[in-house]
Amino acid sequence: MNTLIGVAAFGLSLVATACSAGPPTSGPSTAPPAPTGFDDKSNGVADDATHQADQAKFEEFEAIPDGLGPLFNAQSCRECHQNPVTGGSSQILELRVGHKGRDGSFQNPEIPINGGSVVIKGRTLVNQRAICPNAAFPTTDIQERVPESETIHTFRTSVNLLGDGFVEAVDDSTLIEISRKQCKQDHGRICGLILYVPVVESPGATRVGRFGWKNQHASLLSFSGDAYINEMGLTNALFPDEVTDLCNTVAEPNNKPEEDGLADIDHFARFLRATKAPARDARQAATAAARKGETLFAKVGCDICHVPTLTTAPAGTVVNGGKFAIPEALGNKAFHPYSDFLLHDVGTGDGIGIAMVEHYGKHMYEIKWKDLSLEAHRSTANRMRTAPLWGVRTHPMLMHDGASMTFREAILRHRGEASEVTERFQRLNQADQQAIVEFLKSL
Repeated sequence: MNTLIGVAAFGLSLVATACSAGPPTSGPSTAPPAPTGFDDKSNGVADDATHQADQAKFEEFEAIPDGLGPLFNAQSCRECHQNPVTGGSSQILELRVGHKGRDGSFQNPEIPINGGSVVIKGRTLVNQRAICPNAAFPTTDIQERVPESETIHTFRTSVNLLGDGFVEAVDDSTLIEISRKQCKQDHGRICGLILYVPVVESPGATRVGRFGWKNQHASLLSFSGDAYINEMGLTNALFPDEVTDLCNTVAEPNNKPEEDGLADIDHFARFLRATKAPARDARQAATAAARKGETLFAKVGCDICHVPTLTTAPAGTVVNGGKFAIPEALGNKAFHPYSDFLLHDVGTGDGIGIAMVEHYGKHMYEIKWKDLSLEAHRSTANRMRTAPLWGVRTHPMLMHDGASMTFREAILRHRGEASEVTERFQRLNQADQQAIVEFLKSL
C-alpha cells in the first residue's frame, strides 16, 4: 500500500499555504457575465437538445433492476435537486451521524444491519430507505437504524447545483487568495480553510474543495459519482463497490457507458456544467430597501465570506488532474454566488467530519494523493462551507440543517468567526436590519 500524504503538520500549515500569491477575486469585474435564469436552457457548454437529454438522465427514475440500493435515499437525482427547477435545492434532508472517540475527535459510525450480521462502516450517511426485505429476500432486513453509540447526529439540506459549472471553473488560486486576505485581515478572526480533496477520476490528483457542505469535492464528475453510489446505491466507474452486498442482484458497476461512450455520471456532470447560474429577482433588487440592504450587507461585513463576485479561469485551463478543460462557455466569466466556497466555523458546525471512504472510495488509502492532509479533513467537523446565497429566496429552509426558517433567524445563528459581523447587524436599527433582509429576498 502506498503511503498516504497527510501528516498533521501539513494540516496545521494550511493557512500558511493559502498565503501564496493569487489574482484579485472580488469587486468589479471586467469579465463577461455568466448567463443566469431558471429556464432549463444551457449556458452554452452544450446545445439545448444535448442539455435536455442530460437533464432527462438526471431526472431518470431508477429501479431495482437498474441497481438501485440496496441502501438508498432517492430514486433520481431530481428528487433532491428540483426547486424551482431541476438542479436546484429542495426540502429533502439527509441524516448523518457519528460519535466522539476517547481523544475527543470525531469517529465514523458503525451501523449494524440484518440482525448484526453486517456492520456498515466508513461513512457518516445513514440511508433512510432499503430495497429489502422483499419477495426475493423475505428474511433479510437491511434498513439502517442509528444505534445508541452514535451520539452525534444532524440533518443536512440538499444543496443547489445550478451554476456549479462556473464554480468548478474557478481557479484554485482565486480561492486561496480569498483565504489569504481573510486570514490577514482583522488578525485572522475570519479565516476560511483551504481543503485539498481527491479528484476521484484522476487518482493521485487533488484540488481545492468547493462542493458539498464540507467542500468534500472539487470536481463535478467526482461529486456525481459520489451521489450515485451514496444517495441511490448505484455503483459506477468511480465508485464500483456496493455499501453492502446483501440483497444485491445486479452486477457491478451497475451503470456502464452507453452507445455515446458516456455513463450516467458523465451525463450528470455535463448537465450541471451547462446549467445557468440562479437569477436574481430584478424587481425586488430594484427596490430602495434592497439597494440599501446591499450596501449595509457589505458595511457590516457579511461580504467577507459571502463574496459577491468571482471570475472563472480562462477558457482552455485544464483542471481536475488533467481530466477537464474549461470550455469557452465557462471561461473568464463573472458570476455572483455570494460565497467564498471556503470552510468556516460560524458556531453552527454539526460535529460531523468527512468520511474518506464514503466520498473517495474504498481504495482511497491505497493511492498517494498530492497535498492531501488527513489532519485537515479531521478539522472540518465543526466547519461548514459558506452557503452560496444565489437563489436563496427559493429556499424555504435555511442553513445547512434547514433549521432556520427566516433570514433574520439565520443571520442571528452566525457566531464563532462571524460573531463580530452578527453583532454589527444587531446594532443596526430595525429598519436597516430589515433592509438587509429585503436584499436577501432579491437573491
